[in-house]
Amino acid sequence: MSGIIKVSRNTENAPVSSVSTQSVAFSHYNNISAQLPVDPKTGELVTGGVEAQAAQCLNNIKAIVESIDHGMYDVVRVNVYLKNIMDYDVVSEVYASFFQNYLPTRTVLSVAALPMEGALVQMDAVISNGEGTHPQEPCDLIKLIRNTENAPLSSSSTQTVAFSHYNHISAQLPVDPKTGNIVVGGVKEQAAQCLKNIKAIMEGVDVPFDDIVKVNIHVRNLDDVEAINEAYTTFFPDSSIARTVGYMPARSVVVAEGLPMDALVQMDATVSHGDGTPPQEVEDRHGIVIRPNNTDKAPMDSLSTQTVAFSHYNNISAQLPIEPTNGEVVAVGAKEQAMQCLNNIKAIVESVDHVMDDIVKVNIQLRDMADLEAVNEVYPRYFEGALPARTVIGVSDIPMNALVQMDAIVSNGEGTPPQA
Repeated sequence: MSGIIKVSRNTENAPVSSVSTQSVAFSHYNNISAQLPVDPKTGELVTGGVEAQAAQCLNNIKAIVESIDHGMYDVVRVNVYLKNIMDYDVVSEVYASFFQNYLPTRTVLSVAALPMEGALVQMDAVISNGEGTHPQEPCDLIKLIRNTENAPLSSSSTQTVAFSHYNHISAQLPVDPKTGNIVVGGVKEQAAQCLKNIKAIMEGVDVPFDDIVKVNIHVRNLDDVEAINEAYTTFFPDSSIARTVGYMPARSVVVAEGLPMDALVQMDATVSHGDGTPPQEVEDRHGIVIRPNNTDKAPMDSLSTQTVAFSHYNNISAQLPIEPTNGEVVAVGAKEQAMQCLNNIKAIVESVDHVMDDIVKVNIQLRDMADLEAVNEVYPRYFEGALPARTVIGVSDIPMNALVQMDAIVSNGEGTPPQA
């Protein structure tokens, strides 16, 4: 282990939660918990509709970011969760006012529910952390912000933002970049176009497709996943080396109530970036390898790897409440299903010689937001130290008719060494 220390911090200038930490930094990134449109002074939702609520979410993120001596220009990625996709334009207008120098990568979807009654929007973020975390020395890493005309351009986001050893790719809709329209056909054709757009962005920055470590798929209807998978498996594995080892990125599939442009599917991705960002020394930016790992102590999936490590992070695929010995969802309530999701994550984390307190971020999807209290009852038991950053959304459906699903990002202090 390198001895890099995870730094978990809260500020009173943003809403404080008993079940998450506002900001969890490790190495060159900070992970910001989902922010609801809550005034931290009153603990109440702000009034004034979605415009005011979007501004409050961003003000809360800004307060957290500034409390750790960063600025909004350090944000590399934002996820926006709307109650109504028709609010997209209004929220985007407010959003743009918070980013003066450049726009981060972004994913937008509408969801079935948010954790607070009356909330119309929620946002989380990832920010660059150039100073690293102790005992790393400060370094002059820079963000590389790039677009290509071979993928759809957006006035609200940058296609890819690289920092340190990762590239973050904005959610790609099934849009033909030549026409600006959704492609003709069904969900299979739309899924293929999303992946073509991701591939075009990666080719624009000279990164091979198999450098993807995590894919998030947002689908309007779970019945479409089989058709999506037909397209997906024509893109992964991509190279002969990846085909030889059967490499598949970590993956999460989440049901969206609505997507921009009324699309049936959208995808975003996290990409390894072995060259880092200048001015790193050559010896610091070459030789790091992607390290995928599966364990039979957690459910396996032919379309994803349980955990994919690169540099100082492990990316864990979405875990359903499946008992790995029989492959079936545990037949009890949300509390027990949450425990099974966390048990599966724990088994994966321990299989790569880590512990639950190495987790920096957890994402939770619930079929019924009323189950959040039951989930929160068991969730803290899995952590001994400060709780990770966290995002919770309500969805109308989850694979295998489960009540809950979770994925996670784990700090990886040893990095991933070069292969012998």
